[in-house]
This record gives sequence, structure tokens and C-alpha cells, in this order.
Amino acid sequence: MLRISALSIVLLSPLFGTAQDDWNWGDQVDKAKEKNVLYTDALKAKNYEAAIEPLSWLLENTPDLNPSIYINGVKIYEALGKKETDPVKKDEYVQFGLGLFDKRSEIYSSDKNEIIERKGIFAYTFYRKTKEQYERVFNILSEAFELNGAEMNRGALVALMDMTYKNYLYKRLTDEQVIDLYSNISEALNKQKEVANASDKKKLTKYLDNVDRLLAATKIEISCDLVEERFGPKLDEGNDVNIAKRIFDLMIKGKCIDRPLALRAAEVIQTNDPTYGVAKFLGAKNQQEGNEEKAMAFFEEAASLTDDNTEKAEMYVSMARIHMKNGQKSTARSTARRALSFDPSHSAAYELIGDLYFTSYGKGPCYGQTSQVEDRAVFIAAYDQYRRAGATSKMSSAKAQFPGIEDIFNEGKTEGQSITIGCWINTTVSLERRPAN
Repeated sequence: MLRISALSIVLLSPLFGTAQDDWNWGDQVDKAKEKNVLYTDALKAKNYEAAIEPLSWLLENTPDLNPSIYINGVKIYEALGKKETDPVKKDEYVQFGLGLFDKRSEIYSSDKNEIIERKGIFAYTFYRKTKEQYERVFNILSEAFELNGAEMNRGALVALMDMTYKNYLYKRLTDEQVIDLYSNISEALNKQKEVANASDKKKLTKYLDNVDRLLAATKIEISCDLVEERFGPKLDEGNDVNIAKRIFDLMIKGKCIDRPLALRAAEVIQTNDPTYGVAKFLGAKNQQEGNEEKAMAFFEEAASLTDDNTEKAEMYVSMARIHMKNGQKSTARSTARRALSFDPSHSAAYELIGDLYFTSYGKGPCYGQTSQVEDRAVFIAAYDQYRRAGATSKMSSAKAQFPGIEDIFNEGKTEGQSITIGCWINTTVSLERRPAN
């Protein structure tokens, strides 16, 4: 991890008393109490300049008075820093504020995790656009992350990723370090998202999007081999779901989903923390590899894991395609209709049923060879489905196969007449002739 020397900030007395839970007024009790009232009144009145002198006296003479002098001190110097226009004076306020965090951490070491995190946020607030301070802010936030892990403030996590990006631009971090940090930060945010309520989940999704954008901004090319080398062995150690999620996320970004490790990571995720997206991926992957039974199971599982009716419909269409490929036309149509029960406007379901009808001509029980008109009525049925799907090209192809006017006349039928198609299709259409050439 990057390390730089902290600026020396002399905060009064070098010696500090023992930290206490109660107020420790020191040897000058009355004066200490007076100074405490003066600075807190000034703080309440937002007269921050007036608060400096009594606060400084307390910091020098009663450094272990109470954590509040450091907490309020930071508020005072943060407010002064935000309104100061002179860059030199502004930086003095910021440096003093950072020093207060250090002294508080030294005296009240049991609160170190929280203190370092707040110090990182404070530093980022003032120095996120100051390139000379990028390394320093990165170090503070990195230390906070080491101490707090997934419990770190979400804003601080995004700030760490921002500092990771900015330090990478100045060649202080390698590609591998950035990927590691991105993975750890994303994992922390995802852990917070797992236990968040619905409203908070949406907010955390935005934080994760910001982290993703910062990684993309580095323009680092994620190497599939690197992901396998660095994370594959970790997954082998015990099928840890968090490691699996990290691998899967990186492999998606690196376009490595055809690697066996991506499939294995997805299976670990789905076993331990099933989601619609991963189940859909596993269904598609198994279908691609010819494992149709497993593909069907994952598609069905995916449908059960979402409340979005369009997503449910998509999964049933995927199952219907497998049935159609295997010649199970009736089952394929039933499955496509199940998709339409969730999303009546799902165009892919209508198109698939149209394909089932279109390909029934000339084969099987739907081809009687006794009436050209009745046999070709399947194209009218297909056309109706393509029309609902908005598949204009297929509509044209189907219409070109409608019964000819001569066949309609010779069989004593008329346009607009209802024609019932038997076999598994078992539907009625309005007779229509094909367009003249």
C-alpha cells in the first residue's frame, strides 16, 4: 500500500493524560469549564473564529478532557476551511483539522476505526481535486478500509475508488492493484446491499455504478488470464461465494464469460446466493453447450427468482425455444403462451409461435395434402402471430405462402371464410389469399 509522511502538526502539549470516559477537567477546573462554555457557545452561534482561542486553550491544557473537543474542533475547522477563500489560510485550517483526528486517535485509540474513516472523508472533502494531495488522501482512506472493511461508510468507499483512479493516472498503482481494490470495494458495497432495505438497495446500486464508472475511466484492460491466476486458486480453497462474485463480475467486465472459471463461479453463486441474472446466465451457457436439461432447470429457476413479468416471460420463451428445437411443437407453444400470461405484449413469444406454425407446413399431422387451402392456412395463422410480434419481414414471408386465389376458387371457398386448422395447432383463421405477383 502507498505510504507518505504525514505533515507535522503541533497541537499544543506533547504529553497527554490518560483517556477517560468522564470529563477530565485537569488542574484548572473553573477555567477549563469557562473555556468549554465559550467555545461551544461560539460554535452554536456559528462564530467559528471566536471558538478558536478557547478551544485551543482546552486542547493545550486538557487534551483528554472529552472526545467532544476533537469532534467539535473538526466541525469548527471544517466550517472555516469551507468558507475561506485564501488558499494558504484554507490549507492551514484543513491541516489543523486533520491533526485533530490524529490527536483524538492517539488519546482515544479504542475509537480509531471510526476516527480514521472520518479523517479520510474530511481529507477527501477538501483535497479530492488537489493532485498534490491525492497520495495522502488515498493512504488515509486505504487505512480506513483496512480497519473497517465492508462496514466502511459507502461514500468513503466510493471516495477510495476515486482516489484509486486518480493515483493510477499518476502511475502510483499498477493494473493489478487497481483491480484488487476495485474488487474489494465492490464486494464491500455488495455486502451492504445484501442487508439493506429496498430504498437503500437502490442507493447502493448507484454507488456501485459510480465505482464501475471509475474502473472504466482507468481504461484498464481486464485480462482473463489475470483473473484466473489471481482468483481461481482462491475459489478452489473453498467455493467462497464472495470470491465467486468477484470473479464473475470481473469476467463479465473483461468479456471472459466463455472461460470455464466464469461458469464455475456462477454455479457457486447460484448455490449460495441465487439470483435471476446468474440463473439466466447459467441457463444460456448450458444451452450453448448442449446441456438442455440443466438449461431448462436454470431458466425455470430464473423465472422464479424475479418479480418482473417481462423477465419471467423471457425465461419461458428461452424454454420454449428448446422445446421447439427438439420438435416438441405443442409443448413449445404452451410454454410460449405461459410467457404471454406474464407479459401479453412479449413480441418474442408471438414470433416463436409464428415460427412453430410456419414450419408446420409440409410435414406431420398438419399437412393433409387433400386441400391446398387448408394446408396453407397455417401460414395465415403464422402471419397473425408475426403481426402481433411486429415481425414485418416474417409477415411478408408468411403472406407470400397464403393460398392462391385459384385454389380458393377451385375448392369452392371464399375470402373471409373461417378455416379451422386441425392437428396440434387447433385454431381458426379468416381465409385470405396471397398477394398477386
